[in-house]
Amino acid sequence: MADRLTAERRSENMRRIRAKDTTPELAVRRLLHGLGYRYRLHVKDLPGKPDLVFPGRRAIVMVHGCFWHGHKGCRESRMPGSNREYWVEKLERNYARDRSHLRALRRLGWRVLVVWECQSENPARLEPRLVRFLNS
Repeated sequence: MADRLTAERRSENMRRIRAKDTTPELAVRRLLHGLGYRYRLHVKDLPGKPDLVFPGRRAIVMVHGCFWHGHKGCRESRMPGSNREYWVEKLERNYARDRSHLRALRRLGWRVLVVWECQSENPARLEPRLVRFLNS
């Protein structure tokens, strides 16, 4: 399927996507803060600079975008139709980096929960999962 946007417009859209303080990340942060949990953000001395770090609980919550991190079965993680070779290579590097960071964090004794972008859209369903993870 061909891209509906021009190459310049697509490039501009992709360039504006942030790595920190994304809408899904802010939604998860608001939910957890409202529940009384306190955390550190994007800790630089941990592999992958995790999104939310709960040092006293040795727990980490990573908020992953469905497209960028390859949420299997999610409609948002479809491979783009244009410039396919570039995107396959780019996204495969993302997936490999994610696996490497998860392994490194677990080796360091951290418990890690990945929350997908699409899951952040339903706080009522996400809340019990987060509470169960953080209190275990």
